[in-house]
Parts: sequence; structure tokens; C-alpha cells
Amino acid sequence: MGVKGFSTSAVAAGIRYADRLDLGLIFSDTPAVTAGVFTTNQVKAAPILLDVERLKQGRAQAILVNSGCANACTGDQGMENARHASTLVSKALNIQDFLVQLASTGVIGEQLNIAAFESSVDRLIAGLSPDNFEQVAKAIMTTDTVPKTVHRTIRIGGKEVNLAGMAKGSGMIMPNMATMLAFVLTDVQISFPELYAALVSGVARTFNRITVDGDTSTNDMVLVMANGCADNPWIDEDAPLQDRQLFRDALEEVLRELALMIVADGEGATKTITIRVCGAKENEEAERLARTVANSSLVKTAFFGEDANWGRIIAAMGRSGVRFKPDKVDIAFNDVLIVKNGQGLGKEAETAATRVLKEKNFAVCIDLKDGAGCEEIYTCDFSVDYVKINANYRS
Repeated sequence: MGVKGFSTSAVAAGIRYADRLDLGLIFSDTPAVTAGVFTTNQVKAAPILLDVERLKQGRAQAILVNSGCANACTGDQGMENARHASTLVSKALNIQDFLVQLASTGVIGEQLNIAAFESSVDRLIAGLSPDNFEQVAKAIMTTDTVPKTVHRTIRIGGKEVNLAGMAKGSGMIMPNMATMLAFVLTDVQISFPELYAALVSGVARTFNRITVDGDTSTNDMVLVMANGCADNPWIDEDAPLQDRQLFRDALEEVLRELALMIVADGEGATKTITIRVCGAKENEEAERLARTVANSSLVKTAFFGEDANWGRIIAAMGRSGVRFKPDKVDIAFNDVLIVKNGQGLGKEAETAATRVLKEKNFAVCIDLKDGAGCEEIYTCDFSVDYVKINANYRS
């Protein structure tokens, strides 16, 4: 992992399936400055409710995360189970209970298999090591096909600062936020206001710019723990702007790479697509237009079928709620212009655009020619396998 002062562990606890990594633990040797952002869904899982309250003091020392059960819509019993799981870990680690953050992912509406936690905590603690980061990334997978991890090293004030991030997410993905968990560990020395500001701005441009299927989950969270072991000059409001920006940029890079991994691993996805809208009156309008196109099932199925059906794109734009002039719109796939001033450029252009659609990664570039607003949303295609995966999710 390469981040000083952290250790990790993962075990197969049998929470839902036998012989599958499903319980992970992240531990900092000392209480770490910790910032989080959480789902905006009105329906929030028990661990989210607990974490939000605990993070008001801006510190955490451990993250206990499970797959197999979301512990959402589980009432008082679900909250009691979350607290019990937290206490199991805090006692075993000999730390204060409020320093434990909880994360769960899996099926909504089922009670947590708390007996699996009770029988696995000792193994989980015993397995703590700096070398098990990838194992925890595997333990949080549900319909993901690959674990998602990112590492970065930068220098601040002559000191080496490390960041390591992991995420899970494949379906039920559209922020604000998505069915996704993400944890970033860093040994940077930083104040809570600076860490929180860096996280919020980074998430706004990364995780909140992705969509797989337009659904927002009950359990989404991004946590960043900073334990200060790098011993760099403090990053706070009095730190040089260059140092503050250096860390912000590094964190945003980690978040963006993880976010794009989620899109690329979208359930049944075969293509990763950037929807770029420019020439809008405001950035907010550009984002709304891009998000509407990115979430259109008809657009996404056309991408899967490698059909340059630009009519579906401009039709989706028309229901976005943003006013624009259709007779000024240009649309291109990568650098292949297919629509000029709201009209198609013919079969030759469509044939060239179809060649672009055969690529695994491409951009749809929309120009409204009506202002300076410009935003990007990252999405994927919509395949037959998406339906199959979600039709059989609970079986």
C-alpha cells in the first residue's frame, strides 16, 4: 500500500456467501483527520446515519466494511446491529467506539448477519497488515468484476506524501453519489477544513460526474483518512497555496481514476463514454444537458449497438429542461462531426461516426454555441447483460 501508519485486513465471514471475502478493516495507528461525503438519497442505511453523526468531530481510526448486506431499511434492529459491529471492532482494537466508521453494501431490506461478524472479528484483527489493501478492495465487491485501487505519491515541503484509494461500484450508479463506496488513505499532515474542502471539490468533479444507470443508492460514501505520518509541513489555511493545491490535485486524480474505473466496470458495460457539453449559457445548464444524455436508455443502447443515432441524443437534450436553440447545435463523436446546426451531415458522416462507436472509449461532443458553460459527464453503454445481472441480483 505504501501509506505510512495504516494497516488493512479482509476475511471471508460468510455474511451472505461462503468462501468469499466479504468483511474488511482499515486501521490507522493513530486517530486520523477524517472527512466524508455521503449519499443524498432520503433513504439512508444504518451505517450512513451512524457515520454522519460520528464524523462531526472530524476524526476516525478504523473503517469496518462489509459486502453482502446493505443494512438499509432495517429499522431499529439494523441500527442496533451496526452499533454492535462497531463495538466488536473498537473493543478488539482498544480504541474509542466513535472512532469506528462503518460501511455496508449489498441487498437492501435484510438484517445484518451479526453472528458472522462476531465469529470473524478475531481473524480480522489478527490479519491486519500493510500488505492487505487489495484484499479489502476485493471484499467490498458485489457485482463488480474487478477490484478498483489507485496509488499516488507526491512531495510536499520536501516530504514524501502517499495516497491509496479503493472503490466499489458497478450498478445503481448515479450521484449524488452512487451505489459506491470509496476510501482514500493518506499520510499527509492536514487540517480538517482543508481535507474536507479538498474532498468536496474533488467529489464534485469526479464521482458526481459519473452515471451507469441513473440510480442513487442508500449506502454511498467517500471517506478520506489522513494520519499525518508523512510529517510534511501542515496543510492548513496558512499553508502556501502551492502545497494546498498540490494535495487537492493529487486527491482529485485518485478520485477521478476510481470514478472512471466504476464506469468502465458498469454492469454489462462494453464502452466508456464522455458526454461533453460546451457553449451553454452556464456550467450548470451544460451539466444538466450532459447528464440527461448520459442517462438516456435509448442513447446508451444505441452506444451498445454501435449505432450513430444522433437523433436520440438531441431528443434527450430537448427534455433536459434547459433552453437552447436546436438549429445551432453541433454534435461530434470524437472529432467526427455528425450534426451541424441541428441537421445531420449525411450517411458518410454517420459511417465515420460508427467507426468511432466501435472503440472502447470515446467522447460525444455537443456544442450549443450560446455561451461559455462547459461540463463533462462520464457514462457507459447499456447492454443485455445489465438486465440479466440486475434481474438475478438477489438469487
